[in-house]
Amino acid sequence: MSGDYSLPSVKVKLSPVERFSQFLQSQGKRVTRQRQLIVEQVFSHHDHFDADELMGHLAELIAERKVSRPTVYRTLAELVEAGMLRKMTLGGRSVFEHDYGYPRHDHLYCQVCNQLIEFHSDALERLRDKVARQYKFQVLGHRMFVTGICRDCRRRAENEGR
Repeated sequence: MSGDYSLPSVKVKLSPVERFSQFLQSQGKRVTRQRQLIVEQVFSHHDHFDADELMGHLAELIAERKVSRPTVYRTLAELVEAGMLRKMTLGGRSVFEHDYGYPRHDHLYCQVCNQLIEFHSDALERLRDKVARQYKFQVLGHRMFVTGICRDCRRRAENEGR
């Protein structure tokens, strides 16, 4: 069994803006500059984020009235609908992560600090497929969240207990 749980790279034919534009057009919606700016920001780096964090990254554009808060919320919902973002509820808040151009993966979730650690396991996928075959189940995907407490939070708790 391999000890490398890093995420593989994924090649895509269209940029996120092109893919989202394609989706919007298929829905009869306009491709606006506001939406393009939001998508560019969302896909400029990979992080799990909530709407407030995205608003922080877009604060200057919002202040200059180049992007509106309602459009940010609408665009996030459209990105989820387009299959480009995944929405998860963690610790009572909605968190988004890339789905388009990002590999399949699972998560370790710290219940204390809400940290998400991403990992990929071929062995886990083989086990999933073996169980699915046994039950004649067609796998369309899976999501696994292993909950617990991260190393840093355990250390903090140990130090506070001294």
